[in-house]
Amino acid sequence: MAERKRPGDDAVGDRPDNDGPDDAAIDDTGVEDDVVADDEPVSRGGTAVRERKASAESPKAKKEGRVGIFGRIGGFFREVVGELRKVIWPTRKELLTYTGVVIAFVAIMTTIVAVLDFGFAKAVLFAFGGKSS
Repeated sequence: MAERKRPGDDAVGDRPDNDGPDDAAIDDTGVEDDVVADDEPVSRGGTAVRERKASAESPKAKKEGRVGIFGRIGGFFREVVGELRKVIWPTRKELLTYTGVVIAFVAIMTTIVAVLDFGFAKAVLFAFGGKSS
């Protein structure tokens, strides 16, 4: 029985030759994109992060600079107002539609739960010999 080939199982002889540049690696000017000079550092795929220095102008230093609880409460309310300005509020028609959908859904679910509760109560009374009205 022949073994099934999976990705990565191919033999060294089955791999395509990588002697020349791929067509996808050459841009419109005919220059290969992947060519790296010997003196350039080779990237290993990480994310470049700018070095940060602790200074008095950092946001953390500004927050710590607020004095007392009133400054923090004021900052909180400024942030709340800023977030509320970003909200896309529904129109009156959308609000009425959403409200109607919610009320209908709750009414349907309440009816289902009530019917199931009544049915299970009758089944328990029947199974354990309680009086049935």
